[in-house]
Amino acid sequence: MKNNHTGPDRRTALRIALGLGAATAVHVVVADPAATPTRPAETSPAAGAPPANLRGRPSAYRLEPMTANTPPRYRPAQPPVRTRPFEELPDLGHAMVLTFDDGPDPLHTPGILATLRKHRVRAMFFVCGEMVEAHPDLLRAMADDGHVVGNHSWSHPLIPGLSRAGIRDELGRTSDAIESTLGMPPLWYRAPYGAWNRNSFEIGAELGMEPMAWTVDTLDWTTPGTDTIVRRVLEGAGPGVVVLSHDSGGDRRQSVVALGRYLPRLLEDGYRITVPWGVT
Repeated sequence: MKNNHTGPDRRTALRIALGLGAATAVHVVVADPAATPTRPAETSPAAGAPPANLRGRPSAYRLEPMTANTPPRYRPAQPPVRTRPFEELPDLGHAMVLTFDDGPDPLHTPGILATLRKHRVRAMFFVCGEMVEAHPDLLRAMADDGHVVGNHSWSHPLIPGLSRAGIRDELGRTSDAIESTLGMPPLWYRAPYGAWNRNSFEIGAELGMEPMAWTVDTLDWTTPGTDTIVRRVLEGAGPGVVVLSHDSGGDRRQSVVALGRYLPRLLEDGYRITVPWGVT
């Protein structure tokens, strides 16, 4: 997202999102198989099947290399039309998911990628199409490190204020930009401001995407201070928690620094930092 979104429109959008109610929990999530203790498999698993090292391994891990055993590239069957986004992923076990919105941004995304690479963990990046168009190399860097790229609309509008055609354009153009850059479409999307409606769920499903919300909002877009961001993540930590932060849309220096502080703490506390790549 090119412009900062800290004004009254964001607060209005957040009130709309809260009015939609709590999200439904995922019943079965196939987690990123590389977010476990791993060494490169001797033989590749069948397409769509988790590799053997997904089963029965302890929780502490490091990835060697970052892209080892990444999920197969495929276009899954069209998902069902949800009535609420996924807010937490309880079936991941003692694991958490870190997500970053609004990029890719040359000012802040590289710092976040460097920290994730240092600790050999993966995250989810919900990107805006206009940013993908401007910075395709950064999108490729995300994918090269094995991160999951999701759809966050083209220009970060308030979705409930758009017509069906407008929603389709925002989501469809972004999915097309991601696919043309990475060679595969996104499997997840997140509504800007967390403001969803029936049309967005229907159109997202038609485009082959599942809706992802969050459990812990760092509110880093308010630039509350690095200490506050770190505290919010650590206090909200728990199995299946999805953390929302930002790598664009304003001054995100606090977000970059905070990640470098709370990520090693989460790992020391025994959390796997993982990504989902399918819902069954």
